[in-house]
Amino acid sequence: QVQLVESGGGLVQAGGSLRLSCAASGRGFPTYAIGWFRQAPGKERGFVATISWSHNTYYVDSVKGRFTISRDNAKNTVFLQMNNLKPEDTAVYYCAASQSNIVTMRNGDYWGHGTQVTVSS
Repeated sequence: QVQLVESGGGLVQAGGSLRLSCAASGRGFPTYAIGWFRQAPGKERGFVATISWSHNTYYVDSVKGRFTISRDNAKNTVFLQMNNLKPEDTAVYYCAASQSNIVTMRNGDYWGHGTQVTVSS
């Protein structure tokens, strides 16, 4: 069993930065892939980025070059550094864990409750 808690959301102006954290409790964190997803009002939840247990990373095209996912296994934490934020990045951001190599909407075994990110224009 893995429990995930997101933090670091907030209100920021366009062009600003935020760093989200996904803190995990439970055994086996280094063996899990962790992913970030987001859900804007009136839209479906969608993939943002994922990092495998071996630190391979993948991003949705809209955030490439602006967002960076990383993990610190000693702290059981995954980070999402978000730079050059845009109003369209406004959403609730969720992290998820999977024992697969990457996390997708279909294979997330555990999910956090989300953290709100609001980007003003």
